[in-house]
Amino acid sequence: MRANNENFITLIRRRKEEGILYVIDTYGAYLRAIVRRRLSKVPNDRIDECLNDVFWGIWKNIDSFDETKGSFLNWASGIARLEAIDFLRRLGRELAAVGLDGLELQQDDAQLLAFVERELSEETQELLSHLGPKDRELFLRIYVNEEEPEQVSSEMGMTRANLYVRLFRGKKKMRMIAAKRKEI
Repeated sequence: MRANNENFITLIRRRKEEGILYVIDTYGAYLRAIVRRRLSKVPNDRIDECLNDVFWGIWKNIDSFDETKGSFLNWASGIARLEAIDFLRRLGRELAAVGLDGLELQQDDAQLLAFVERELSEETQELLSHLGPKDRELFLRIYVNEEEPEQVSSEMGMTRANLYVRLFRGKKKMRMIAAKRKEI
């Protein structure tokens, strides 16, 4: 069966290669632009690697696509943005591991690591900006500074259970914000 705009989603759901090839041909340039924008300082071969992850994500998660909630392009764009962010995280861990093993980072790798850390920091700060000051402080102390929950709860004058409830609600709020951004 030949893939077209009417049946490519069905083909992917049936695990027919023609469906994903249609996505690559039709939407590949647009999805590449999204990935390239997020990974502007990353070498082209690594961008291609991330783009492959995007197409794999589409293939693997096609059953979660709901035509009634939005267009395929918006859904695929969300996957591209999330894969690029995940790729930055993985790349940051790789570069940090190389640096921690006692090997000197090359100048390009050091700049790339700084870029990755800055991008992730901006993303994190943007999500945290939607929380109140007290919840923001909780998140920073627990997840960034890695302080013990018992210590944080006692210093902030709340029970440990209250702290966990606030963290749960904050994560839920940030997930909703990220999901809305994914739809855009």
